[in-house]
Amino acid sequence: MISAVTINLAVAEERMQFQAAQLGYLGLHYERISAIEAEDAPGLRPAAYWDTWERPLKDAEKACFLSHRAAWEKVVAGGKPLLILEDDAVLSDRVPHLLEKLSSATGIDLVTLETRGRKKFVAKAGHPDILDLPIRRLYQDRSGAAAYVLWPSGARKLLRRTEDKAGLADAVICAAYDLATYQADPACALQIDRCTLYGIREPVATTSAIDAGEAPTASTGSGPTDTLAFKARRIRAQLRLGFHQLLKSPLAEHREIAVDPGDFSHLDRLTRLIA
Repeated sequence: MISAVTINLAVAEERMQFQAAQLGYLGLHYERISAIEAEDAPGLRPAAYWDTWERPLKDAEKACFLSHRAAWEKVVAGGKPLLILEDDAVLSDRVPHLLEKLSSATGIDLVTLETRGRKKFVAKAGHPDILDLPIRRLYQDRSGAAAYVLWPSGARKLLRRTEDKAGLADAVICAAYDLATYQADPACALQIDRCTLYGIREPVATTSAIDAGEAPTASTGSGPTDTLAFKARRIRAQLRLGFHQLLKSPLAEHREIAVDPGDFSHLDRLTRLIA
């Protein structure tokens, strides 16, 4: 069975309490990864490193990115796949069975379990080698890094991509077209802030540290040259995305990933336990 790691800030005790109850209920072994604090993140890399994304990054975004990167390093060091969770991830009852099946799967770099109510570019048909798994090839995601299974092969690719370039954790994953990425279908995870969208009760109150953080600022300056560099990267990324979708269009379709609220029925019970 694939184990889990949960990225959690020390101050977010209620979220970790929920995760411990949820993962225990699902029978999943897990470890906690201490998330990097926003105030510490900028100093952990040279200033110029942080200005390699498509726009200036908030300190909370930098911390989130480095926390995920620490999880990727853990995958490589352990030599086996791990379920990487942010501490506001809500998992479905389907997860243990899926993880058991994935533990013997080959040729996969990453499987994302979640959806956020946005259409994804997924294969029209299931993969011929893994038709017995409820997953399909994911050619273009839009956002979200709250719940994904990562193999050492995928972790090494992500670490290489981010050795000299920073970014938003989920956007870096979405833009890694060299990954053999798959989508759980139906979705097996949501972030807490998406629960009400699918008629699911939020198990704990949640506020995004990133949304509540300071406005992003460039680390090495904010003059015309820096602004043009950010814009040029955004344009290149959009052109690359468009070409990738055009290339995969014969195989894929844009659609939302289904969510079955009945798969999350255990949340009411967990909410009462941690109340």
